[in-house]
Amino acid sequence: MSTFHQRMKAVHKQYEQVMKQKNEKVSESNGVYERFLHPVLTKEHIPPFWMYDYNEETNPHFMERLGMNAVFNPGAMELDGKFYLIARVEGVDRKSFFAIAESDNGVDGFRFWDYPVMLPDTNPDEVNVYDMRLVKHEDGNIYGLFCSERKDKNASAGDSSSAVAQCGIVRTKDLKTWERLADLQTNSPQQRNVVLHPEYINGKYAFYTRPQDDFIEAGTGGGIGWGLSESIENAKVDEELIVDPKVYHTVKEVKNGQGPAPIKTEHGWLHVAHGVRNTAAGLRYVLYVFMSDLAEPWKVTHRPGGYFIAPEGIERVGDVSNVVFCNGVIEKDGEIYIYYASSDTRIHLATTTLDRLIDYTLHTPEDPLRSSECVEQRRQFIEQNLALFASNPKIDPRKL
Repeated sequence: MSTFHQRMKAVHKQYEQVMKQKNEKVSESNGVYERFLHPVLTKEHIPPFWMYDYNEETNPHFMERLGMNAVFNPGAMELDGKFYLIARVEGVDRKSFFAIAESDNGVDGFRFWDYPVMLPDTNPDEVNVYDMRLVKHEDGNIYGLFCSERKDKNASAGDSSSAVAQCGIVRTKDLKTWERLADLQTNSPQQRNVVLHPEYINGKYAFYTRPQDDFIEAGTGGGIGWGLSESIENAKVDEELIVDPKVYHTVKEVKNGQGPAPIKTEHGWLHVAHGVRNTAAGLRYVLYVFMSDLAEPWKVTHRPGGYFIAPEGIERVGDVSNVVFCNGVIEKDGEIYIYYASSDTRIHLATTTLDRLIDYTLHTPEDPLRSSECVEQRRQFIEQNLALFASNPKIDPRKL
């Protein structure tokens, strides 16, 4: 057997082993959610024919010709009983694009469609695209909002890294045919992590924004914004109201951004967001949760203190370490599927129920913001538990 066929057979065997791998919940849990043992999507899930030339004459050693680096930050949607992730796929050339993977159960067996998404190319200055949020809107369309990155034309002659980020918008009915709309216009210098609210607000389209002064730093951009637009075809937000500000010495000290579109519940709109703080080792990204008013979604009603999900174990290691990021959540029949990426490298799953997530959001205390008040908060918490132990020794963990 030739080197070509030996290599091809080995590559296909490894790929099918990955595709057939069953996933399971890990035994340890905090009661709020359960993580799953294996990532649901990695670069090993990418079909080999995306990377290898299958012509033995031109590729006798069966080498990768178009290598892949990572799969992460997926938008998520359930349609007709199937689960879809529109993942950010990054080649070894650092360029990202979108690709859709499909699963019957949302837990394992995600397979990429034969082709990546052929996004309409309407701007010659656009160099990179990533982190799409999928939203089923009240108007009957599915919208994808993503980061459209361009080189900063105002950068100095020797600066080949400065970039400008704006919000690109596409829409579809079937995740196959995409219509490109005009980019969102705001008064902010740059925009990232923009999400479309799934319902009209006073007959207008509503956006969660993240205004920022430059590509990395939020600067005077004070947190998760909110704005309305008369149109979606030429979306324009004239005024951004900060609905969830960044806060000193918290998990969202440096910046924060909306994750996917919020989930509508009888108690309000349930949001998953990411918060960023600085450390000696660099930026640390975690997820947190909050709830806003049902009739007035720009008014936050509940803010559980601290992070919801933080990177653990292998999740802490990757291209951009110590990061979890989520822009895709699916609610189906009371089950919540949280698809989150770790360290810009791979995609994981955590699941919970709508009831549990609402309970967590409504009843987890807020961050008092000062150490002395946090200690008092915890002292009262302990005091309450010790009183319960005294009245019911059977639940005292010191005596079990």
